[in-house]
Amino acid sequence: MNIDTIDKLTRAGLNLIQQALSIFDHDLRLAVCNARYQEMFELPDALVTPGACFEDTIRFLVERGEYGPQDDPEEAIRIRIEMARAFKPHYMERQRPNGRWVSVEGAPLTQGGWVSVYTDISEIKLQERLLRSRSEELSDQVLTHAERLGKANRELAATNAALEEAKRELTEIEARTRLVTEMMPAHIAHVNRDLVYTYSNRRLASLLPGTSPNIVGLHALDALGPETYTRILPFMERGLAGEASVHEFTHEASGRRLRAAFTPDPGIPSPQGHMQGGGIYILSTDITEETQARAALMQTRKRELAAQLTSGLAHDFSNLLTIILGLQGKLQHLPGLEPEALELVGATLASARRGGTLLQRIGEISGARVLRPEPTNIAQLLEELRMVTTPSLPDCTLLTLTVEPGFQPMLLDRAAVYDSLLNLILNARDAMGSSGGTLHLIARRVRDTWLELAVEDDGPGFSEEALKRAWEPFFTTKGGEGSGLGLAMVYDQASLAGGSVRVTNRPEGGARVTLRLPLQPVAETADSKAHLVLLVEDNAEIRTYVRESLLALGHQVVEAESAADAEPLAALPEVGMVLSDIQLRGLETGVALLQRLRARQPELPLGLMTSLPASDALRRRAAQEFDILPKPFDAAALARFIARCTLASCSAAQ
Repeated sequence: MNIDTIDKLTRAGLNLIQQALSIFDHDLRLAVCNARYQEMFELPDALVTPGACFEDTIRFLVERGEYGPQDDPEEAIRIRIEMARAFKPHYMERQRPNGRWVSVEGAPLTQGGWVSVYTDISEIKLQERLLRSRSEELSDQVLTHAERLGKANRELAATNAALEEAKRELTEIEARTRLVTEMMPAHIAHVNRDLVYTYSNRRLASLLPGTSPNIVGLHALDALGPETYTRILPFMERGLAGEASVHEFTHEASGRRLRAAFTPDPGIPSPQGHMQGGGIYILSTDITEETQARAALMQTRKRELAAQLTSGLAHDFSNLLTIILGLQGKLQHLPGLEPEALELVGATLASARRGGTLLQRIGEISGARVLRPEPTNIAQLLEELRMVTTPSLPDCTLLTLTVEPGFQPMLLDRAAVYDSLLNLILNARDAMGSSGGTLHLIARRVRDTWLELAVEDDGPGFSEEALKRAWEPFFTTKGGEGSGLGLAMVYDQASLAGGSVRVTNRPEGGARVTLRLPLQPVAETADSKAHLVLLVEDNAEIRTYVRESLLALGHQVVEAESAADAEPLAALPEVGMVLSDIQLRGLETGVALLQRLRARQPELPLGLMTSLPASDALRRRAAQEFDILPKPFDAAALARFIARCTLASCSAAQ
């Protein structure tokens, strides 16, 4: 049914009403009237057309003498317009110039304007006069009372109608208000001066899991529980004293961060002059994500500071460490080397790798990281981690490994996961100290959606400050022995993969750090065939080290120093991969070289290596298109990188 049809039906219904009716809007314009309205007051068509001005109607009635003789017609018009603008419910009876009587009942509308109903009560007035003239036995006083009673009854009926309309409007307003409060993503409540809830929407359980959604009539202690009640009681007491306040706190059971605003309710004055009712309005919201965003912004600023400090040095140091790794690697394999010399070489290699790892961590935490997923057997990864870390643990410390059976190989940034877990294990070892204990490394699936990796220990657990600041770069509880980058890197690596990290204390004592990463199973694939690798590197010493590492992995190598030298070599049909440094001798970079090669040979595996820090603009642009192997690296990292590039090229070709 269209709007025109509805309008016609509405007007037809109004015309069946015997009383005259008019509705004016908040702009004093006629919204609607019935035919009886025009007939009763003999109004011209222009004044019963929607949009007709109230002032024009009053002027017409005043000039016609509807309100009796007027000494100042303009003043009479002005007074009635002012009364209309400040409209109040009313009932009145008046005699018209034609001798007939009319009752006028007016009621305001919630959206502005008013509705007026006019009833011809001439017959009622006639009966009252007849009663007075024909009933000589009735005293004038009785007749007067009867007339007053009749008028009072009519006024009462009008008042009751107005009250019913007001009640209906208040009910609608209350229903809309409750609907709005229920839709708000916050808990809205009111407690009286005894801290008993007099109002609450049903959002408390969504903020504090385990609480009842129906808390009206409950004391705050019973509704919130002892822990939360104790935290906010001082702020409720301040609210009762007339002081507004805002408090942020962590709900320990759920780990959510909440913000509660307390607004005093002074109550309403009683006839005796003192305040009645009162209490506190409480608005509570979940600000967990907001808190995480604030922490991330703070961390971003620290990243920028670290980038400024390290970008100029990282490149040169990475190249030097790559050369040291190469030279010491060759020295390690010399025949007849004394055991003591082998031990020194091993220590040098370990220190160089540690220096390279530290440079990468500083660079990555100060710039955008790139995810490098590759097929990973999680059981093998954790077993390797256990074997590597066990020798570094005190004799009194035991490392246990629990892996849920049935894990398929999955796509993970293997190096990032390995580094994260290694960092957590070493942190747990340091926390337990010389007294030792048990370290638990646990892997399980969560609803076939998440891979959950947890490291638990029997140490003293996290302090309150550590729980709050765990993810801040450079925050450490180890004094001068720690860099404060470990947990921040764990957080960055998990977030980049689309996962999360949580630090908690175990109920039985000790700490627990839980990583959740997206569970992305892949079919078991292995591409171990040898390639002819085109190696493009302008530093001779580094080129030698990378060449020997590739040969040791079973690959063949052809070398070039610049993009100009490399491009014709890449056209050889035997070339199975191109590995280039980002910065090359000559005018072109390795990025430009690989972009041209990819346009011509999209199936050819391509990879870049670099000593540039993660925050460097050129490296960031390169990482948007190609996989990057940061220097320094060892043979194992090089092998994984080649496998990853090969897998990526196969996926692109499909």
